[in-house]
Amino acid sequence: MRLSDLAIGDCGVIRGIEPVGGSAPHDMSADELERRLLEMGFVEGAQFRILHEGLIGRDPIAVKLDDMRVALRRSEARTILVEHQRETAAGKPAS
Repeated sequence: MRLSDLAIGDCGVIRGIEPVGGSAPHDMSADELERRLLEMGFVEGAQFRILHEGLIGRDPIAVKLDDMRVALRRSEARTILVEHQRETAAGKPAS
């Protein structure tokens, strides 16, 4: 599953980055986008939660990534592979 497929409140764990055709902004190569996302903290094992979506086209999205908040375009989120997890009643991801 890809981060771009999820909605507000969804959470889980980052599993990797896999660029897909046309997902990088026109001025950035897929390798450069992958490096940038890794530097931002989208590393394997990091926990995330979708916090907010923009009004037009649900873009950009705000993500809580471990202890920080990051905003990114949905086209960038399309390159991030995730494992979607259900929440417990306490609002924490189920293990």
